[in-house]
Amino acid sequence: MSKQLRRASAIAVAAMIVSIAFGTQGSGAAAQSSLAAAPAPQSPLVMTSQPIVQPLPEPAKAAPVEAQDDLLGAGPTSASSLAGLVSAQPQPAELPRELQCLAGAIYFEAKSEPLIGQLAVGRVIVARSKSGRFPNSYCGVVFQPSQFSFVRGSSMPAIARASKQWKNAVAIAQIAHTGSWHSPVEGALYFNASSVSPGWHLRRVGRVQNHVFYR
Repeated sequence: MSKQLRRASAIAVAAMIVSIAFGTQGSGAAAQSSLAAAPAPQSPLVMTSQPIVQPLPEPAKAAPVEAQDDLLGAGPTSASSLAGLVSAQPQPAELPRELQCLAGAIYFEAKSEPLIGQLAVGRVIVARSKSGRFPNSYCGVVFQPSQFSFVRGSSMPAIARASKQWKNAVAIAQIAHTGSWHSPVEGALYFNASSVSPGWHLRRVGRVQNHVFYR
């Protein structure tokens, strides 16, 4: 092959190489541009509608108010409550003998007193029966010699049993017996009318209406 022919062949080969190189580079850029334009596949967004159920708290219940009566019987509220308790007591046709003795003592010693004063007297008799220093029954306490001025030997004077005063005494006797209401001088074992001064060497507990109480 002549020198001139070889040169022409070399030029043709070089031109072919350049053409192939430019063609390949153009294809790569196009693909890259196409990939950039196409959005990347995304996972489908799944919307769930599932209610969240949370029970509402129940309304707070008010704590029950416990009635606390004044044990000392001071003030109109406590006196009214004691009167209500008296009204709620049954009036049996026949009282047990022990309650008759207790009610009789209340009747004769304090029937003219307010209810709290009658209760104070009744609770003295109950306290005596439990003290170990006196007879252990109401009748034993009431009829113990030289203790109650209304007692005549082993009996009591006649009682007006249809009167309101006797009915109150019966109710107070039941309350004193069960201890459902305490007196202002709870625990006292002795009492006397405030109009006299017996000169007892005892510890004074207090005064309720027209009686002074001691222990």
